[in-house]
Amino acid sequence: MYKDDSERLTGIVLAGGLSSRMGHDKTRLHVHGDSEPDLLVYTCKLLESVCSEVWISSRDVKPHADGYLWVKDEVEGTGPIGGIMTSLRAAQGPVLVLSCDLPFMDTPLLQKLIDFWKARPEGTLQTTFLQKETGFIEALVSIYEFEALPLFERAVDLGIYKLSRVIPEEHQHRLSYSQQESLPFFNVNYPADLEMARRIIAAI
Repeated sequence: MYKDDSERLTGIVLAGGLSSRMGHDKTRLHVHGDSEPDLLVYTCKLLESVCSEVWISSRDVKPHADGYLWVKDEVEGTGPIGGIMTSLRAAQGPVLVLSCDLPFMDTPLLQKLIDFWKARPEGTLQTTFLQKETGFIEALVSIYEFEALPLFERAVDLGIYKLSRVIPEEHQHRLSYSQQESLPFFNVNYPADLEMARRIIAAI
């Protein structure tokens, strides 16, 4: 059992993308097989294993997954920044955000992030993964503190929608991983990504 209610953490599934690169709604993709949950349900269940409760953040289209609170973006057209901003306002506490297009993400890795978060230094606003060879931050697999809300509001007011620009580096708590450990962060954006994911699953 991975849940720990010593610090309440709300899981947020980010499902508000337009899926324009995929060509159709990728939240409904059954990457692991037709009889397995689609990507949206798969992601919800992952967060359920580690969080106190799970919400779905999306645009003006109600998600198809039943049993989860729907957090509709307050400001349209702002991408993940708007979804996280709305979720922080609603949660009034820390949120673990997870993009809905990561078919290889797993519970132990999310728990590792949570354990790392529990040891965060004072002043931390974002706990996240760092790809050590490239310096890339996994902003869509992160824990954001409620105190980060003003930074999200300011970014939206300024028309800044690039998520990596919201939290200054000095307020980030980073857990590094290597390229050899990068499979859980493989995301499905294009049809070729979907084909690759299915080939990897078939080979495992």
